[in-house]
Amino acid sequence: MPRILAIDYGLKRTGIAVTDQLQIIASGLTTVASETVLDFLSDYFTKEKVGQVIIGEPRQMNNEASQSAAMIDAFVVRFQNKFPDMPVVRVDERFTSKLAFQSMIDGGLNKKQRQNKALIDEIAATIMLQDYLSRKMI
Repeated sequence: MPRILAIDYGLKRTGIAVTDQLQIIASGLTTVASETVLDFLSDYFTKEKVGQVIIGEPRQMNNEASQSAAMIDAFVVRFQNKFPDMPVVRVDERFTSKLAFQSMIDGGLNKKQRQNKALIDEIAATIMLQDYLSRKMI
């Protein structure tokens, strides 16, 4: 069974998470510089079978698009142009960064470790993917 990959795209960094081959568990893969993410994904797709990509859709509390939505929408267009056969699912990414930070606290990471924004992005992608998997199984 192919993996599902999640992307938490940001202005500077992009967090990436991926499922196991049975699509049961989401795990953080890495964080890459946003300007290199398409090259990273191209390399990853040649090494691993990925059947679907989840990309966060930033929303405000009133369900309107957030300020970063246009930037992420432009990334989605570039992604789909580069990988036209890869199915893309957009998912609500509200609170994933806050949940990621809280999970770092709950996990016992010290203040210096919690300042690692790359780790926050990777955990946010993992949370987004695990939430998607949970909803998919219902």
